[in-house]
Amino acid sequence: MSGSKVNAVFYAESYHPIQAGSIDGTDILPHDNAVYRAQLCSSAGLYEPFGDPKVIGDPYCTVFVGRLSHSTTEDTLRKAMSKYGRVRNLRLVRHIVTGASRGYAFVEYETEREMRRAYKDAHHSMIDDCEIMVDYNRQQLMPGWIPRRLGGGLGGKKESGQLRFGGREKPFRAPLRPIPFDDLKRLGIPPPPEGRYMSRFQDPSPPRKERSSVDREESSHKSSRDGREHTHKRSSVDGKERYHSRSSVDPEELSQRWSSVEREEYHGKRTSMERDDHSANMRSTGREERHHKRSSSDRTRKRSSKDEDERSHKRHKHSSHSRRHERRSTSHELSSDH
Repeated sequence: MSGSKVNAVFYAESYHPIQAGSIDGTDILPHDNAVYRAQLCSSAGLYEPFGDPKVIGDPYCTVFVGRLSHSTTEDTLRKAMSKYGRVRNLRLVRHIVTGASRGYAFVEYETEREMRRAYKDAHHSMIDDCEIMVDYNRQQLMPGWIPRRLGGGLGGKKESGQLRFGGREKPFRAPLRPIPFDDLKRLGIPPPPEGRYMSRFQDPSPPRKERSSVDREESSHKSSRDGREHTHKRSSVDGKERYHSRSSVDPEELSQRWSSVEREEYHGKRTSMERDDHSANMRSTGREERHHKRSSSDRTRKRSSKDEDERSHKRHKHSSHSRRHERRSTSHELSSDH
């Protein structure tokens, strides 16, 4: 045994009749008739935890409430346990013949979170001047569970010879010597269950529900649907607020705002129309200037071509005249020579 576990306590994950009858879990034989009966029921499988037709509801949302006063009624218990969540179902166990309370009950909550809150906060609280004990539903959630009427259970008085350990109220103490696994194997006794060591001031956590893939998909769809509904509600609320804010404005102020808005729109339209007219005028002016330039350039080209034709005609005329003169002079010289 390590020194760090000397002051620790041990919480088993499943029920073991012989270990439950031992203060430290090192016993290998039953020490009284009750533990012997619990061992026989466990080995023979005589107890069916789901065979009771009165047990209804989700075991993961149910807490066991013990040490109740025999004068406590269903209404008083419901009022006291409603402080920790919404109670869906409540069953106060009564004697089958006399109808008197047996001193314990099962309370089912709407959600697992509310059940865990009651498991943590309602433990050792007072109801009708009695300090109650709250535990999770071991009948359906703890493997191998044997009830008190068959010699099992947890807690009890020392005088009755049925003192039990291993629960939340009386956890196993750290063993001073190792558990004799070889002796248990030789006697055909199953070894003690696995568990965990914790501080004396810590509470063991109840078993959690294993979520399947279908549950995860449903939860994801639900969260997405809730998100869409929240967005839709938020948008509708914002729309209503905007509507109310608009409707709460004074009519004169609203008319002034609208008139100012209309003026701004009219001014904007007017300026835009002026800009369009100006741009259209600029475009027309540009077209006229380009047309004038083009026509003037055409006239200039025509004038230059006409002048060039005249000059060429003059040159041609002058050249022809000079050639005729040369021919005349040549012919005159020839005639003079003859």
